[in-house]
Amino acid sequence: MATAARKPSAKRKASAPSPRQKIVQSSGIDKILRMLPFSEEEVQRVITWIFVAALTVLVYAAAQYAGLTAAAYQQYAALAAKAGFQVQRVEVTGMERVDQLKVYQLVLAEKDRAMPLVDIDKVRTDLLQYGWIKDARVARQLPDTLAVEIVERTPTAIWQRNGKYSLIDAEGIVLQNIRPGEGGDLPTLNGNAANKQTVALSALLDKASALKSQVSGATWVGNRRWDIQFQTGETLALPEGEAAAAKALLNFARMDGVHRLLGRDLIHFDLRDPDRAYFRKAPKVEPVKVEKVEKVEKVEKVDKVDKIEPNQITSKTSGQTA
Repeated sequence: MATAARKPSAKRKASAPSPRQKIVQSSGIDKILRMLPFSEEEVQRVITWIFVAALTVLVYAAAQYAGLTAAAYQQYAALAAKAGFQVQRVEVTGMERVDQLKVYQLVLAEKDRAMPLVDIDKVRTDLLQYGWIKDARVARQLPDTLAVEIVERTPTAIWQRNGKYSLIDAEGIVLQNIRPGEGGDLPTLNGNAANKQTVALSALLDKASALKSQVSGATWVGNRRWDIQFQTGETLALPEGEAAAAKALLNFARMDGVHRLLGRDLIHFDLRDPDRAYFRKAPKVEPVKVEKVEKVEKVEKVDKVDKIEPNQITSKTSGQTA
């Protein structure tokens, strides 16, 4: 019996093994970077620039330590001087009261120096050491000029302490020492450390502007309060403390406006007591008695006077007897 031929079974196609899916593990830094409003390329660029900048600073610091930068700068300054960029002229403006000789001695120290080597900040700092100079502007005017503009302080008062006199400005800065009588009509502040109270005194007097123009000086008493002197010779004693002094000064200004206290026979006003005001009159001057001196005429005694008759008068012109 014939058997049916068995068909060869079709070979199963071998299926390619499926590749394993990669598991991406994200770190905390990656999560933070994804939250930023920048792309990954921009972040990488910023990091690169930071690295380059840090490396540049490190290299510069190493060059400074080795002295290479200073040497290169000196070479540059020498080349600039050869090219004509050297201080040949110095122009100083704004000087009226300041000692010009001192200023020129300081500024002329930069003469014949290469422009890049002129330390402008140091020149300005040295100028500000002088009392009269409030500000100074120093500038290079290429190719060969150093320009200096001086801003002077204005004297506002005379500071007197222990027999020493000095001009001071509105901030109490000492400008220069003077001799008695050289300050003109400026008010005089008396007492140690009185100059440090100049700003506070000015603010106090501004509260009574009607009196400020009549003030000739003030004395800082016991480092705690003011005695105000007026041009008419009176003294006003004020209490301690800014508020109490201002209140007393306004009260005195009101009384002077009503009763005309200044310029009379009163010489001292004491307003240190907030409830009472004390006034002191000038001492009475006794009239000077002048003794009457009688005029005594000196009469020469004549022992004998001859009687002259009218017909015996002699004329000096004719030499004849009438």
